[in-house]
Amino acid sequence: MRAVVFEEVGRVGVHERAVPAFDGGDVLVRVAATGICGTDRAILLGEFPARRGVVLGHEAVGAVAAVGAGVGSVAPGDRVVINPTYHCDRCRPCRRGMQAHCGAKAGREVGVDRDGTMADYAVVPERFVHRLPAEVPYRRGALVEPLACVLNNLAAARPRWDDRVLVVGAGPIGALCALVLARRGARVTLAERDPGRSAVARQVLPEGVRVLEAGEAVAADSPDVVIDTTGTLPGDLLGAVAAGGTVVVMGEREAAVAAVPLRALVTRGIRLVGAGPYRPADFELAVDLARDLPLERLVTHVLPLERYAEALTMLAATAGAAPGGYSAMKVLLTPDEGVAP
Repeated sequence: MRAVVFEEVGRVGVHERAVPAFDGGDVLVRVAATGICGTDRAILLGEFPARRGVVLGHEAVGAVAAVGAGVGSVAPGDRVVINPTYHCDRCRPCRRGMQAHCGAKAGREVGVDRDGTMADYAVVPERFVHRLPAEVPYRRGALVEPLACVLNNLAAARPRWDDRVLVVGAGPIGALCALVLARRGARVTLAERDPGRSAVARQVLPEGVRVLEAGEAVAADSPDVVIDTTGTLPGDLLGAVAAGGTVVVMGEREAAVAAVPLRALVTRGIRLVGAGPYRPADFELAVDLARDLPLERLVTHVLPLERYAEALTMLAATAGAAPGGYSAMKVLLTPDEGVAP
């Protein structure tokens, strides 16, 4: 089979690999599409650690090609979405309901240190494969995994019905945050310095979401909740949030640091929250919400695996790339014609 492999920082390539073997509790999935995530971009740029030689990708949908002898929940031909956040259910965090912080992650992070889904096939343990509802096309289902991330972080933000919410970053995660919040009736402002992504956000998001022009002050409305999807601005945003407000750090950058004004944190009653990955319940909820949310509106490009380099260029994923330079929102890679353009 073909697979997009991380060779080293700044280099990926399509390699020929054997179709992965599977055992009695595994499901072999014929991948229909994989979304390129900010984590994939960060791996290529050296901003997120990954094993050399790993198959990239973790936001995937497809059809069951074969199952192990012990699998009973899905059958060949079923349309499925993959939950790539594996957990052991035995360690202390798992037993406390914190499976996203499983202590046995080493070697099990899909697309990071375990082969991922930018390939013709992927092998997944049965409990991490979920049937897609009949009304959810692959193009929409490919965004279930990032939607689960958003749901977990919005739960950590705990926005009230009358809160003003500022989402920083209009990439797919920021746009999904705004989409979900707008569906809940929240007052949402989206801030993005890249004009290309701002323009796409205006096209795909509901009219009630305000998208700031480049250079506009993010503190203009004294938001009660700020969600930083870039993972680089929490120190600055603590000064923008209203007294008693919450700043959620959602983006991940290995080397990112922030200077936190502790006195202001205390005297203004600010919550600074890092929610991390999602729980299994968040993923199941995301599958259900995908029945009604128009997630596919965020997909701007669908390209074959062989055009991975073009896809990465659209996302400014080149060594030494300056901030910005995006020409796409969510890009899907597909091994075949399984996803409509």
